[in-house]
Amino acid sequence: MNASPRLPRWLLVLLAAFIVQSAHAQSFEYLIVSGGPALRKWENLRLAGEQHDRWWGNFIATAMARVKEIRKAQPTMPITWLVYRDAYTRRTAEDGKPYNVWIQEKQAKYGIKIVNFSSGDELINYINSGQSRSRVKIAGFEFFGHSNKYCFMFDYSSDIYAVSTAWLHQADLKRIRSSAFAPNAYCQSWGCHTGESMSKAWKKATGVPMLGAIGKTDYSFMHLRNWAVALAEGARWTR
Repeated sequence: MNASPRLPRWLLVLLAAFIVQSAHAQSFEYLIVSGGPALRKWENLRLAGEQHDRWWGNFIATAMARVKEIRKAQPTMPITWLVYRDAYTRRTAEDGKPYNVWIQEKQAKYGIKIVNFSSGDELINYINSGQSRSRVKIAGFEFFGHSNKYCFMFDYSSDIYAVSTAWLHQADLKRIRSSAFAPNAYCQSWGCHTGESMSKAWKKATGVPMLGAIGKTDYSFMHLRNWAVALAEGARWTR
């Protein structure tokens, strides 16, 4: 019986590299993004029914509720939580509570990675290159925070009354690399009005749909809903 032919060394090296690359081809990462709360000194200038963020943790507790749901469905999924830290620093100074310390403690509690960011540019940079996106694809992206139909507002009435000084506008979404996302990635904005314009811009830029609200979302009385975000009266979800 003839011996099997031996492959050339260069071909063996190529095959080994292909096997290693294939082994890592299905790596994923789930991104949760939390904007920050308003300052009470600004919101107290409004009528009671028009105020935002009386509680500091609107976008923290809801994000962690989703982390627990994702963990239950996909126990080994790597989750990165991106937090707009500046707003919590300002609210800490106002309330005298160590909010950023409490946030950081959730990294070990929930087995997640926390990344602090300060601008829309930094968020885009993480989406594009926070991991090697040729190897680690984004399996999901969810945003908790203030928003309007055209942008995510990472702060609102935090630095300046009734103004956002840090945001991600739909015009900037074209800078996101669609190759960063898995083809079937799940994306959702839990902010107000995203489904009225930004969801379409997101799909055009990334190739994956984003579930967003037409109308307002409701962060009140979340403790009665297992910390789930609700739709305000007359609002609905759309892609």
